[in-house]
Amino acid sequence: MTSASEPNEEQAQQPEQAEEQAAASSGRQRQQQRPSRSRRGAATQGVEPASASSNGMPKPRLLEIYRSEIVPAMMGEFEFTSVMEVPRLQKIVLNVGLGEALTNSRAMESATRDLATIGGQKAIITRARKSIASFKVREGNPIGACVTLRGARMYHFLDRLINTALPRIRDFRGISRRGFDGRGNFSLGIREQIIFPEIDYNQIDRIRGFQVTITTTARNDAEAMRLLELFGMPFVRQN
Repeated sequence: MTSASEPNEEQAQQPEQAEEQAAASSGRQRQQQRPSRSRRGAATQGVEPASASSNGMPKPRLLEIYRSEIVPAMMGEFEFTSVMEVPRLQKIVLNVGLGEALTNSRAMESATRDLATIGGQKAIITRARKSIASFKVREGNPIGACVTLRGARMYHFLDRLINTALPRIRDFRGISRRGFDGRGNFSLGIREQIIFPEIDYNQIDRIRGFQVTITTTARNDAEAMRLLELFGMPFVRQN
């Protein structure tokens, strides 16, 4: 026999049942508010991934040529079994050394402005890693500038380099094939920055050159050379 002050089992179970019912009802409400996977998939099917055109930059012409023409050609020529084996571009680095920046403070400003105009993005200043007394260089002194291009900017720059800038070189007879490093990377020296039409003659203080390094995923120089040839790089003809 229980006393009147002690609650019976039914009264003790009523709060627990009420909590379970409240949790179940809130769960059903969240399920009704949350769209199903099929609805989410249908909603996102019409959304295209962000590309160069959505950022205001046109799609790279060379990238479309690479996918439609270069990849099938290299797979047949080098007998690749997978599309992922075909070499592709990784990055393009524009680098200029400025020893004159130690005595001329405006040289660094002009060089970084020219690189930014040519590459389409801001140039970073490279500094000396150690002091060299014979060159009057101390650790931390600004001695150059560089720009690293990837993605759409990389293909746009290569397109302008091959089809616009190189043909404007005086007495141009082709690019030497000796610029490969043995690991599928190619380096090219530009003597005058004014071969790029983006540079205004009235805003430069002097003629400067810079180095262009094209990094690829090729396993050897033969694959990298053929890749650049299919892109349109005007190499000197082999005898």
